[in-house]
Amino acid sequence: MTEMVYGTAAVTAGEPILPKWWRTLDKWTLSCVLILFGIGILLGLAASPPLAERNGHDAFHYVTRQAVFGGAALVAMVVTSMMSPLLVRRLAVLAFIGAFIALLGLPFLGTDFGKGAVRWYSLGFASVQPSEFLKPAFVIVAAWLMAAAQDLNGPPGRLWSFLLTVMIVLILVMQPDFGQAALILFGWGVMYFVAGAPLLLLAVLAGLVVLGGSVAYNNSEHFARRIDGFLNPEIDPTTQIGYATNAIRGGGFFGVGVGEGQVKWSLPDAHTDFIIAVAAEEYGLLLVMFIIALYCGIVVRSLYRLTRERDPFTRLAGTGLACMFGVQAMINMGVAVRLLPAKGMTLPFVSYGGSSLIAGGIAVGMLLAFTRTRPQGEIGDILRGRARR
Repeated sequence: MTEMVYGTAAVTAGEPILPKWWRTLDKWTLSCVLILFGIGILLGLAASPPLAERNGHDAFHYVTRQAVFGGAALVAMVVTSMMSPLLVRRLAVLAFIGAFIALLGLPFLGTDFGKGAVRWYSLGFASVQPSEFLKPAFVIVAAWLMAAAQDLNGPPGRLWSFLLTVMIVLILVMQPDFGQAALILFGWGVMYFVAGAPLLLLAVLAGLVVLGGSVAYNNSEHFARRIDGFLNPEIDPTTQIGYATNAIRGGGFFGVGVGEGQVKWSLPDAHTDFIIAVAAEEYGLLLVMFIIALYCGIVVRSLYRLTRERDPFTRLAGTGLACMFGVQAMINMGVAVRLLPAKGMTLPFVSYGGSSLIAGGIAVGMLLAFTRTRPQGEIGDILRGRARR
């Protein structure tokens, strides 16, 4: 009866790990991720050669690197998706500690690569952005604390998770990296809401966010410049937003044709932050809508499978990962069409970027691990367990 209601599958004793993984995996989500990665390589072939030429590399230098980083990301995703929620939690706690320490060390050992924000460690052959790896690990740690707070005589996990969130947000704002700070705050807010937070408290927190934004606007030239540019009704055609807007408008429904786009020659970040503009110009609205459908499919499908999950930690962590993944994609595309202020944020699995690709692979691997079909226990056993409490 339980399997009919909750769609769980019986586990065969001694079943090999690979067949068991494949049978319990959400194959729709996996397929969407693989298609997004393929689209990222396709768009990289169009967007990155001009940058490679300007930097003195061969035409497909960045595409090759994206394929290598993407391959590592897919391996990390598959390996992580094979783990149990308990193992994911344990490793995520260690990863969070390491990423948090790395984040604290950025002001002393980090670099800004001329972009005005110290967010990276330069390794010579590559760079590492600690905040990308901090995001999925933070979601797991915050979900663990919130789930522990639901236990009888449990710790004040919600308060601890809030204090941890505030600490991380303040560190990110000091870089400054308002986009990643907003993602961290959003992910925590979603999990807090699912954990049963009162709406009044969430409204108060939203008010504090608005207040914090006002303070940042008055005290950060970097933040104020981007907000002013967003609110200005006139778009400077020589800015990245101007180039991207014109490219999207010129692409129309079917695009100007493969390789015929011009925006990639003008945008320095055509292969990263504004890759959706390249897609819109060369392939048109059809490809953009398909990409949006893929992201929506991953988020909706994951949330649907999580509704059948009874473990509070798994439900909270999976919800946070899915929503953060979807909102990052929304922010990237929203900036390109000028629905949101300019923010350097990659499009998951499509944009070029080693840290973004590998961290995204780990995050989706965690999500796949949480949404795998697993026995949920008999309803009578659960009711008897509650009665004993």
